[in-house]
Amino acid sequence: MASFTPKLENELPFAQDQHRVTNPLQSGKEAEEQPLEKKDKRCLLIFDDRALGRECLARTLVDHGLRMEVAAFGSIDEWQETKGSYPDVGAVLLNIGARKVGDVMADISKLASQFNPAPVVVLSDSDDIAQILQVLESGAQGYIPASVGVDVCIEAIALAMAGGVFVPGSSLLAARHLIEAEKRETSPLAGMFTLRQAEVVEALRRGKANKIIGYELNLRESTVKVHVRNIMKKMKATNRTEVACKLNELFSGDARGS
Repeated sequence: MASFTPKLENELPFAQDQHRVTNPLQSGKEAEEQPLEKKDKRCLLIFDDRALGRECLARTLVDHGLRMEVAAFGSIDEWQETKGSYPDVGAVLLNIGARKVGDVMADISKLASQFNPAPVVVLSDSDDIAQILQVLESGAQGYIPASVGVDVCIEAIALAMAGGVFVPGSSLLAARHLIEAEKRETSPLAGMFTLRQAEVVEALRRGKANKIIGYELNLRESTVKVHVRNIMKKMKATNRTEVACKLNELFSGDARGS
């Protein structure tokens, strides 16, 4: 039976150079004839110690329209051996998978230093905000969670190459909620009032009438009065004016101590 091996070696893009990926839909001549503004002469360098993972990622990025040559390696040492046959590095994509950033911080810093000014972007299975901050502090210029699509990944790389910093929107929202939670915990009213009472307290500090408070908080005026009475008891105040004065003193004292 005839062997198919020679034919496959000629057709498969990784058979001749397992590190290099170009657009399979273009012949070499077509690629050379692309307008310069549409073809970046730099290459994207992918580092991933998993051979199948890095080759699949490289192929996917090219197939989805990344207008750069892609070179995928398992380590910097592998890259050093063959770097002379590739264009200048435009960006570095480090895929850390499920590894904790603490285990790769030194690698990120080394890449950021060695390939400067080309940006380093980290691809990770996690979208934990604490990990993202550690990655950026280590010198990376972008953080891509594996939950995003390929097109977003390409845009993130382009943003980093343009001087921007990409972080997932979901993580920014999580950070916002975390900051708001910390503010609530450090507030001088923390633990003193229920959430609804705290909302009424803020309105009282601003001198708003019960009817306005009810309208803004979607409460009956009678319900607002109940909240006000309970607040007065907790503040040991005899009227609304005294409540407002004590609250202002409480908050001003907190501001001086911060």
